[in-house]
Amino acid sequence: MKKILMVIAVLPILSCSSNPNSEPKYGDSGLPSNCRSYIQVSVDAWRAGEYETEETMNAIERNCGMYGNLWDE
Repeated sequence: MKKILMVIAVLPILSCSSNPNSEPKYGDSGLPSNCRSYIQVSVDAWRAGEYETEETMNAIERNCGMYGNLWDE
């Protein structure tokens, strides 16, 4: 019983460490290379008035939506 509880307690910790979006990552050029960083950059640009809401949401959906290409980066 103790072993089962130990596995249940440790499993979430192990699964978080393999999540490619657990922390923001940026490429050599400084551009976002995973969804966590892309979302933050997009929100910052929207707040600064660089992009309209519709443009921002379309870009987030394109890159981090159901079929987005930044999920496994």
